[in-house]
Amino acid sequence: MQSPKAIAGSAERLVTLDLIRGAAVLGILAINIAGFAGPSINTITPSLPHQASLADEAAWAFGFVFFEGKMRALFAILFGASLSLFCERAENNGSDGELLQVRRLSWLMLFGTLHYLLLWWGDILFVYAACGIVALLTRQLSTRLTLILALAILASTHVWAIMAALPIVHAEEAVRLGTATLAQQQSVTARLDLYWDESARELALYTSSYLDIVTAKLHDDPFWLFTMASSTYGEILPLMMLGMVLHRHGFFAGTWPARRMKAVATFCSFAGLVLTLAALNWAWPRHFPPIAMYMMISHGLVVPHVLTAIGYAAILVLAAPALARTRIGQRLIAAGRMAFSNYICTSVVMTAIFYGWGFDLFGRVGPAGQSLFVALGWTLMLAWSEPWLGHCRRGPLEWLWRSLVMRKLLDNRRNSAILN
Repeated sequence: MQSPKAIAGSAERLVTLDLIRGAAVLGILAINIAGFAGPSINTITPSLPHQASLADEAAWAFGFVFFEGKMRALFAILFGASLSLFCERAENNGSDGELLQVRRLSWLMLFGTLHYLLLWWGDILFVYAACGIVALLTRQLSTRLTLILALAILASTHVWAIMAALPIVHAEEAVRLGTATLAQQQSVTARLDLYWDESARELALYTSSYLDIVTAKLHDDPFWLFTMASSTYGEILPLMMLGMVLHRHGFFAGTWPARRMKAVATFCSFAGLVLTLAALNWAWPRHFPPIAMYMMISHGLVVPHVLTAIGYAAILVLAAPALARTRIGQRLIAAGRMAFSNYICTSVVMTAIFYGWGFDLFGRVGPAGQSLFVALGWTLMLAWSEPWLGHCRRGPLEWLWRSLVMRKLLDNRRNSAILN
């Protein structure tokens, strides 16, 4: 396979990572749109707080099969690979790569906090930064030990959660069949009441003013990001570790034999999608029962999510030499280079469309209609990224982030030069 660096024409960037990141940031919107359009229960089922139409269920099912969990896993793997790449380049330039990376991730946690407070409840920057700092501790471990540790974290977290959720999932199915005991009926009713109450709270909050939304987050959920981090680290952290291992062994650099990469792409994509389709075959006839769907999306489908993400990555690595020379490939690469800016700008645009301080469409657009806004977001990301990079070396937030991280290092070097 031809080296992706040769395609880029520069040793500074690994173009395959940018290409995959561009595809991933577009895919993330396809899943996040349900959270933007609200209420948040629609991220796990299209059937609450109203009965979904066939078109809505079909649109939701499409995202469930091809995007749900897969894009989150792909982003985590890429994040781990980027952590390792950044440290290597910093160390090659005589800097302390891990220290710079911790500084970098600390600033990202701050950006994530501001993103949550000022824009959207579904921020992932804080979670990724927190997990990234822990992942750095494993960077010097051997490949075998890293993979064993990652698998242990992944398995222990999700197996325990699945076992804990099975009784109420079984109760939900028993209620549907009319065979539930009184205790089962009460437990399912209590859980569904929580979903209804949360949906009503969100509907009232996110159709209110901007100041009311920010104030409510500060008052009611100031530690929400820590809750998110504690509930998702069992998936994000091991996938970052996997990304670091894949980078270490040249997966993203195009050094693997094409035959091996094709085998990975075929097996992982096929296995992951078939397992997801099997879950869909169970869930769709039942109109996506919310309790079972929460368990599957959060924990039960972690294996197909990871397999499909690796398969997608392998497909894009294989396609990179040809795709990078096309217009769409160049625009995807540009979107990936500006993934941070695109992620935040997506939140600005989508909250302005759906929240009360904007066009006030929160809770009014089902999954079928949401696809139009996904298309809008994709168009905007692909349209502005390449022209921006034609005039500036980095995206606006990428430039700010780098400036904050490197400022102290540059000051220290300047002071050292003066003293010497």
